[in-house]
Amino acid sequence: MFKIKLKKEKRKKVEEETVEDLISSLRIEGRRLPENYEIVENYPLRPPFSYALILREKDTKELLYFVDEIPLDPKEQESFIKLREVLEAELQAPEDNETPVQAFRRQLPEIIAKHRDLLKDVSPVGIKKIEFYLERDVLGYGKIDPLMADPLIEDISCSGANKPIYLWHRKYENIKTNVFFNSEEELDDFVMRIVHKAGRHVSIAFPMVDATLPGKHRLAVYYRREVTPLGTSFTIRKFREDPLTIIDLIQNETISLEVAAYLWLLVENKFSSMIIGATGAGKTTALNAIAGLIHPQHKIITIEEVAEINLPRENWVSTISRAGFGMEDKGEIPLYDLIKSAVRHRPDWIIVGEIRGEEAYVLFQAVATGHGGLCTMHAEDAETAIKRLTQPPMNIPSTIIPLMNCIISVKHVKAPALVGFGRGFSKRKFVKVSEIDSSRRIRDVFVWDSSTDTYKIGLSESYLFRRIADKWNLPVEYVYEEFERRKEVLYYLAEMNIRSCRKIDEFLNQFYNDPKATYQRIFKSRRAGW
Repeated sequence: MFKIKLKKEKRKKVEEETVEDLISSLRIEGRRLPENYEIVENYPLRPPFSYALILREKDTKELLYFVDEIPLDPKEQESFIKLREVLEAELQAPEDNETPVQAFRRQLPEIIAKHRDLLKDVSPVGIKKIEFYLERDVLGYGKIDPLMADPLIEDISCSGANKPIYLWHRKYENIKTNVFFNSEEELDDFVMRIVHKAGRHVSIAFPMVDATLPGKHRLAVYYRREVTPLGTSFTIRKFREDPLTIIDLIQNETISLEVAAYLWLLVENKFSSMIIGATGAGKTTALNAIAGLIHPQHKIITIEEVAEINLPRENWVSTISRAGFGMEDKGEIPLYDLIKSAVRHRPDWIIVGEIRGEEAYVLFQAVATGHGGLCTMHAEDAETAIKRLTQPPMNIPSTIIPLMNCIISVKHVKAPALVGFGRGFSKRKFVKVSEIDSSRRIRDVFVWDSSTDTYKIGLSESYLFRRIADKWNLPVEYVYEEFERRKEVLYYLAEMNIRSCRKIDEFLNQFYNDPKATYQRIFKSRRAGW
């Protein structure tokens, strides 16, 4: 009997694979492309059912992100609607240690078998298409599910019904899509569903929501016309499963080897840093990459309003602020309380996603007691950042401003597209790295020159290098020698493409446990031509 069961399971698996292959081999036509557009690039999203096409309008050269999904024919559409209603009525909650996806895929064949009459005259290919759309709409994100599946998309933005959804693409930047909601009712229902998916509530009484979706994607919502005359809108900032590291920033030319080596020495000696810049400049990415240089054995506590920091480490505690309940906001846990509580857990590092209020004062007090500190803040430059820090609502006394040893300015730099020079480049850059000395003077140690795409380096009088020398009880010349060695190490990591968080953690463990042997191995590899 066991053999018979195995044969049945094997036959079923072969049949499923045959249907999948059949869909691919038939190349069933997807949506019709708009006229006067040419294909720039295409790649799979959820093959063989959905693909992304980057189109260019031949006259205006405007780009369009085109979601190409296999359509349902009228019969399939009718069966899909009926089955979706059945699913919503009969689908059970996941069992213990079962994910929603596993529960859905376990129950779907049973429900389809039970209601086989709903799929009468539907081909095996049609059934596969219906299963795809059921999972997309019931378990996924409906119309925007293909966008959520695209790893190259950072932000998804909907400004209202009957308007195209826009997104931020890592390769093509701001780009319009062919996806939109047909009515305000459809959009309101969709937003209500994804807010509930995030475990939150939205209504006319509470029309603004900032929440975290499954997968740690950040969701911001305006509901109906309570705060905007244009109706419901939402923005999703997608969470990156594989976060960018300091090696990625070097390879992407966001920073130079010199900047990376300098920041490594600062982090190793627990000097605090603040990353500043505008929205979308890459502050959180920079914060995550710099935090990846922290000693693997050090305890880190991160404090955020919405989970965005991603440090795949064992000795890391992630904390999230909580909104209150009811009209009086009872049970609210703000960033201020989280930072106060974090100090009692004896962390080596306290990392705050963004400071903007009274929590800044608690962070500075924590840094004053020997904790390492990292944070971000919205500001144009170091001078503006200090003005914001010393004024309400942060109210940091000017005498303790030097506790934030380093200020890093990041920008999304976009060169103008000029005639004769082609398309202007666009990238994120650390445009300035500045030290704050004991007299509250700002000293620029790295300044990016846009005309040459290089850094002007002012390390010869580095205040923090002198402090490191005092801490090590060695001449400052040794710090500069170590700085050069760290450049060699980072160059080796970049050349060998040792870039993932876990690989860098493994390397740092080796480095701190036996730095001499690590240096010798790297220099030996370099002499041998890697």
